[in-house]
Order: sequence, then structure tokens, then C-alpha cells
Amino acid sequence: MKFILRFLGFLFAAGTILFVVGVAGVSALLWHFSKDLPDYSQLQDYEPPVMTRVHAGDGSLVAEYARERRLYVPIQAVPKLVINAYLAAEDKNFYEHGGLDFTGIARAGVNYAQNFGSSRRPQGASTITQQVAKNFLLTNEVSFTRKIKEALLALKIERTYSKDKILELYLNEIYLGLGAYGIAAASLVYFDKAVNELTIPEVAYLAALPKAPNNYHPFRFRERALERRNWVLDRMAESGFIKAPDAENAKRTGLGVTQKQVAQQHNFAAEYFTEEVRRELYERYGEKKLYEGGLSVRTTLDPRMQLIARKALIDGLVKYDEAHGWRGAVSKIDISGDWGVKLAEVKALSDVAPWRLSVVLEVNDQSARIGMQPGRDPAGYVGKDRDIGILPLDGVKWAKVSGKAPTKVGQVLNPGDVIYVEPLDKKDGQFRLHQVPEISGALVAQDPWTGRVLAMVGGFSYDQSQFNRATQALRQPGSSFKPIVYAAALDNGYTPSSLVLDAPIEIDQGPGLGVWKPENYEQSFYGPSTLRFGIEHSRNVMTVRLAQDVGMPLIAEYSKRFGVYDSLPPYLSFSLGAGETSLLRMVTAYSMFDNGGRRVKPTLVDRIQDRYGHTVYRHDERECVGCSGKKWENQPEPSLIDRREQVIDPMTAYQITSMMEGVTIRGTAGGVGFQREVGKPVAGKTGTTNDYKDAWFIGFTPDVVVGVYFGFDKPRSLGRGETGGKLAAPVVRDFMKGALADKPAAPFRVPPGIKLIRVDAKTGIRAGPETTKAILEAFKPGTAPPDSYSVVGSGDSYDNSNSGQPRAWGQGVSPESGRAVRSGTGGLY
Repeated sequence: MKFILRFLGFLFAAGTILFVVGVAGVSALLWHFSKDLPDYSQLQDYEPPVMTRVHAGDGSLVAEYARERRLYVPIQAVPKLVINAYLAAEDKNFYEHGGLDFTGIARAGVNYAQNFGSSRRPQGASTITQQVAKNFLLTNEVSFTRKIKEALLALKIERTYSKDKILELYLNEIYLGLGAYGIAAASLVYFDKAVNELTIPEVAYLAALPKAPNNYHPFRFRERALERRNWVLDRMAESGFIKAPDAENAKRTGLGVTQKQVAQQHNFAAEYFTEEVRRELYERYGEKKLYEGGLSVRTTLDPRMQLIARKALIDGLVKYDEAHGWRGAVSKIDISGDWGVKLAEVKALSDVAPWRLSVVLEVNDQSARIGMQPGRDPAGYVGKDRDIGILPLDGVKWAKVSGKAPTKVGQVLNPGDVIYVEPLDKKDGQFRLHQVPEISGALVAQDPWTGRVLAMVGGFSYDQSQFNRATQALRQPGSSFKPIVYAAALDNGYTPSSLVLDAPIEIDQGPGLGVWKPENYEQSFYGPSTLRFGIEHSRNVMTVRLAQDVGMPLIAEYSKRFGVYDSLPPYLSFSLGAGETSLLRMVTAYSMFDNGGRRVKPTLVDRIQDRYGHTVYRHDERECVGCSGKKWENQPEPSLIDRREQVIDPMTAYQITSMMEGVTIRGTAGGVGFQREVGKPVAGKTGTTNDYKDAWFIGFTPDVVVGVYFGFDKPRSLGRGETGGKLAAPVVRDFMKGALADKPAAPFRVPPGIKLIRVDAKTGIRAGPETTKAILEAFKPGTAPPDSYSVVGSGDSYDNSNSGQPRAWGQGVSPESGRAVRSGTGGLY
């Protein structure tokens, strides 16, 4: 008996020692692993990377920027169905355990013992809390060390944070495939829905993804994905989260995954616009804030106007390009065998719809049989459908060969030619030949009162070239700069009826530079002519004489006021638009004419909010007096105070506007048909540069300013006669016709103080009974059409006695002609 007692005592002592040693060992291990644990308190203030979203003026989503595609949603906004699906799939005892699921750990241990020595990955038993610890604070290393640290962190996290907070972190952090992080982004990517719109099978599929999203890809591994989703549905039913019949009904449905419209900016043709916004955000906030800061950006984009702008510009570029003949196929492929696979490998522009890339299969005299580029399925494989179309002779007749229209399709195309085609209206299965234009261009539409850019197209195709010709291209504006010169004159004593001599002039440019002889476009001269005539008919020599008289330093100062140039050299050639500037700057300058002379800053962004909804930027800087009242207490109604600078006299702005309205009626854009097609008052100015390298037109109504530029990226002649009035003005007209179709016609606002007086259209003197052609001219207080006055550039005087005809005119210049002239272009008009 003593022996038994002694033996039991020995066992007790040994057990006690082993227990103490074990406790000490475990404590030592816990101390060892605890000392290097990451600081879990950072979870309290954790701000995950959230994507920046860019919206149009009407709220439509146009772009997203992110490294991790994530939208953060608080747990209160997550539907119970979504929460239950993840609990059923990942951690059904989440609300019962303290961070570790010991039953699951035991199960994983047995599995590990069974698979010991094999290459199989150990089965996990991680709770949601452990996954939070791993995802936020640890690595994906497969080791006992990491699992111990993960368990210790889970216990600490559970003691520190509520279950809802832990679940909120988990549901917003997990990667769910296709670039989506968190349930909100995944809901949009997979189903194009908000989380509160998801159905039972959709929720189950998203809950099936955390373990291995790539293994359950909805297109590459569809059967595997369905099997995993159905497993989640069974777990949801077992846990009582859904009824068994509902689970069975859900199993009978497909995955229902839809490819979210990857780039809605393509729908709005807004790639150039959104890239300009992205650049602005990058410069303003930096890369990290742009891609991880969760900014919400409300832009000025008008989606309807943007679509109209793109179509108008593309039609103009294509029209010019096709008029200059066919340059050949995009490429050539072997059409033997399956031509679709080979055609699918040819890079097609993705933003030129409804154009389609195709290959010529057969050719006869009257038509060609063509095969369309097949699409790819969501998994990336070439589709099996092979669409065939017909390209009739009428569809290629524009493609001149050696300057002549083809009489046979075979004169233009051969089998194997890869070409772009466009479906013909009301002719099913028939197409028209196209080619990507060599010429480039841009269009900007702006609200003249606020500077908000409503539409911007920076080229033919963003997919082809990301260079934005509306903002990045610096080109000579030519005669579209002249209104700045005339505004300087009108602000300094001239009237629209002032006469300037339109006659040959020679200017000594100084030693070694020779004599500059500015020329008019038609190389003809009209003698003494009014300022209005000089603007309407874009008279170069008149502008040079006017610039001499006003002085180039003053014109340089006005160009800076209007934001056209930062520093204009004081040489006379620059009065004809020889300096380089951007289309956006020119459009903004014209906005100041349109709005009565108020300074505006061009903007593509109305408002920026941070991830918490706080406004961090607002373009509208007007002061709102009385807007802070919380309730109505008979206080004065709120009012907006506009403190923007007055760049020029409102009356000068109206005079210039009135003169430019004449450009579209009887001037260099008179044949475009603005009044007939647009049906509203339109003012504007053409611009064409030396050797026809650049063609401009900037036009405006009381509601919108629109500028268009045409030119080659590597400057060369557009061809003789290719002027701003011929190329750019029709594009502005077509845009205005569509964009302003629902706007009522309204005249330009006449500012207080302006007097409208009938004058002779040719001479500018007051109209009398014998005047055959009279117009209403705008005069400031204290000015009027006199009976006799002198001509800038001549010492002669004119009066009513000779019916407005000069007694004589020559090549005299004003006393200001002694100003230094150091450069010249000789042919800007």
C-alpha cells in the first residue's frame, strides 16, 4: 500500500513539475511571440486604400482610379443577408468565440496529422478575427510561427474591438477577385449592383470567394465556381440563415455574373476629359491620395454635350481626311484557315465605335465580302462566331486612287487587307470603308459665365494617342487672336466705326532681318475700312496698322489679362497670332468677351470631397451672403457676391461680340450657315496660320463658347484653301446645332450705356436717307459715328459729302510705326 501511495505521490509530483514546466514553457513561448507582435491598436484608425471616383455633372460615373478597387461601407450599411453568407462560409461561430475556434483548430490538427509528409497545404481553421489579424498585420507565410502570432493577435483584437467593428474591417479588406477589394466593390464588379440589391445566389457566390478567388473565377472555372457557391448555400441553410427551399431554388440559377461596363468614359467619349481630371488631381494631391484616398470628384462634364462634341469633331476630321484620298489598309493578314483568330490578334482602336475592324475575304468589281473582327469571351478566348458583311462600291467611292474615284472595288482593296468599316444606315449587313485620319484636332465647350468645361475632345482616338490637343498642344492661333488686338483698341478710344487703312505696308525689321510685308489672305486691299470690317473679313494689314497705333506693349498686356499668353513679345507679327497657345486658353479668353468682361478660370472640376464626404475643393468662389441661416426668421434672402476681376469694360466686350457676330453673318464664317442651322445668334472668329498649318474657329452664343482646332501633330500644310472657316467652323456649327437644340434663341445682352446707332456698313458714318446698306453699331457714351474723322495709317479725312468714299489714300502709317519690330511671319491670316 505504501508503495502505491509513494508511486501516486511520485506521479503527482512529476505531473506538478511537468505542469509547471509546461506552463512556464507556454508562458515563455507566449512571451517570445508576443514581444514582436505588431501594434493592433492601429486598426482603430485604419483607413484602407479606397478608389477615387469621378462623376459627370449629372452624377454619372465616368472614371475610377485605384490600386485596390475598394469602396468602404460601414457595417450598418451591410445587409444582414450578406453578413450571414460570410459567417456561414467562413466562421459560423463568430459571435460566440473569443477569437479562436477550438473545434476548428482540432479539426485542422487531425487533418494535418493525416496529411503529414504530403505536399498538401495544411487546412486552415482561421476565424474571421484571425483573418483580420493576418490581412492587416501579418503576412501570408505558411508556418506555425505566423499561426501563433495570428492567434495571439486575434485574442487581443477581440478584447479591444466589438464584433461589428471586426466584421466591418474584414468585409472591406478581403480580396474577392477581378481587382475588387471588399464587398461593395465586388458587388459592382461582378453584378453591377449595390450590396443592398444582391440576391441570395449572388450573395452566396461572393461569400464563396475569400478562400481562393482565382480558383472560382466566374468564366474560366465556371463549374468549380457553381459548386463552391452551392456549398455556401447549403451552409447558409444549415445555419438557419435561409430556408432550405430558398437554397434549392438558388442552386438552380446560374452565377449571373455580368461584366461591369469597364469604362463608362467610353460611353461618354470622355477619355481625354477624365485624363485631364486625373492629371489635375495628381498635381493637387499627389499619387497616394489620388489612388488610395477615396476622393469623390464631381466634374463639369455634360455627357450629352460630350457625345455631340466627339461626333462633330470626328466627322470633321474624317471629312477632311477622306477628301485627301485613300492611304491603304491598316495591315494585311493570311486569310487561309481560320481568319478570325488572326484578325483578333490585330490591335483595334477601342473608342471609335461604330467603326469595326474587318478583313477583306473576297473582291469583285461591285463589292467585297468582309469578315468582322471576332470578340473575346470574358475568359479571354477568341469567340467562335464569324460575322460576314458586304462592302459595296458606293462604300469605297470616296477612296480616290491617283485623284480619281474608283470604278471597281478591286482598285482599292485586295483579299487579306485589314480595314475599318462602319455599318450603313438602313442597309443591313452593308458597310462603308473608313481610315484613321492623319489630321488631328480638338474641341472644347465652356460655360462662359463660370469657366466650367462642358465637353472636351482632345483628338480622334484616345486609344491611338493620349496627347490632349485641347490642353497640351501649343499652336499659333492666327487670326483668332485678333479680337484681343481690337479689344485693346476699343478700350482706348476707338469705335467699331473707326477707319483703318487697308493698303500695302512695309516694315523695316532691323539689321539683318529685312523688310516685312504683311499680306491679306486674298492678297487684295480695300482701302479705308472700319474696325468691324477688319474683324469680319480678317484683314491682316489693318490689324498690323491698328497694332502699330495702339502699341504692342498694350496688346501684350491685354493678351496676358485674357490668359492667352503669359508674356507676348512686343513684335507686330504677334498681333496676327504668331505666338503659340492652347485651345483651352483661347476658349477661356472668348468666354470673357461673352460674359461681359469678367475673368473666368477654366475648370473641369466643380467639387472634390474626401472619403468622409467633407468638401476639400470647390471651384465656385462666389461669396454667399445669408446662406448660413438654419431656419427662416424673416432675414433677407441669400445673395451671391461676385468679386471676380473685370478684365475689360462690359461695353467693350459687347462691341467685340457684336463685331464677331458679323463674322458668322457676312464675314469669313458667313457661308457656314450658323443662323440657318443653329437658329440662334452666334458670334465667333476664324483663324488660319501661315501655309495653312493650323485652322481655328472659336464661336459662342450667350450660353456656351466652343473652340475647334485642326492641324497635324507634326505641323505641315493642310492644303491650299483649308482655312478655319472651311474646316473648323462647320464643326462648331454642327456641335451647336445638336447641343443647343433645346435652348431658346436669345440675343447677346446689351450692357447699360451702350447706344445702338444705324451706320453705313462700309464707311461707318451715320446712316442717312441715301444709305443703301446700314447696320446697327454699338457705341459707348460720349462716342458716336462722326461726320468726319481720320484714317489710321493715313493723314486723309473723310466726310459725308462724297458718299463715304475717300478723297485719296496711300501707304502712310501712323507716328507709332517707329516702334521696334524684330520678327515677322509674313502670312498669318
